[in-house]
Amino acid sequence: MSSVTFHAFRIHSDDLGYRAGVEDITADDLSAGEVLVEVAYSSINYKDALAGTGKGKILRKYPLNGGIDVAGHVVASTDPAFKEGDKVLCTGCGLSETRDGGYAQYIRLPSAWTIPLPASLSLRESMILGTAGYTAALGLLQMEANRQVPSLGPIAVTGATGGVGMLAIDIYTRAGYEVHAISGKADQFDTLRALGARECLDRNQLTFSGKPMDSARFGGVLDNVGGKMLAGLLPLIQPYGNVAVCGNAGGIGLESTVMPFIIRGVNLLGVASAGSARDVRDAVWHHLATDWKPRHLDRIATREVGLDGLHGVFESMLAGESFGRTLVRIGKTA
Repeated sequence: MSSVTFHAFRIHSDDLGYRAGVEDITADDLSAGEVLVEVAYSSINYKDALAGTGKGKILRKYPLNGGIDVAGHVVASTDPAFKEGDKVLCTGCGLSETRDGGYAQYIRLPSAWTIPLPASLSLRESMILGTAGYTAALGLLQMEANRQVPSLGPIAVTGATGGVGMLAIDIYTRAGYEVHAISGKADQFDTLRALGARECLDRNQLTFSGKPMDSARFGGVLDNVGGKMLAGLLPLIQPYGNVAVCGNAGGIGLESTVMPFIIRGVNLLGVASAGSARDVRDAVWHHLATDWKPRHLDRIATREVGLDGLHGVFESMLAGESFGRTLVRIGKTA
């Protein structure tokens, strides 16, 4: 099919400037890899919005197809581990950064990064989860590796109305934790409670004492915000609790003290989903398909668009209007 043209949302940066949009390409234009996949779904993440608008330096080479998530059917493979018709997925792993991503009717993937779709997940469900669900679950996997247990107390989830936040509420509740959601969108608290949040805290009314240590309130945190929010939460963590950091919506700075770490043994964990090892990926997707599978994926998937609808979603996401997950429907979905 090297001469067959198909649609792709392609990003350029050259003498004509930075631009992105739907155009026709062929398989010969795709990045190298052992597994050729007909794409069913992708999704939209904050990183995709930055890359698709040029408002963030995400791509390391040009041109590339956007989309850091992808799920679909194998068309051809030079690796015998994959055969025609297999359902597969991939998140991160350099997609829309160093190689073509999922915003196209076809993608070529290295077999080492290609995950067989778990039997208890549909292609659509896997992309409602996507990088956002993978990140939330990876945060919990790392916390539990550092002895996080429900008896330590509730886990606070910041940025709770975003894709990572909403999925984290559902995943962590499913895993047996009490979740307290922190968000500036108080009008969405009923939705967060429906996902499993025991308490909802208005970010705009949340105040911190500024003390190096304060009364312990949370057993742990999944933080999508960083900045002042992260600094304010650290003194509130129970002894030996974990704070997993996966976002910087509130800023990249962190003004804090060492006191929570050396007095209470609090662990500050970095959650970097894009390049995590294959055995970690397999473990996370196993959990997401079984004991941590969210119960409310259809509620979390708030929008579905085609390739021609990407620009509008990018702009609303960067304007802070993101709520839940946006699916990108591209091809054959069954």
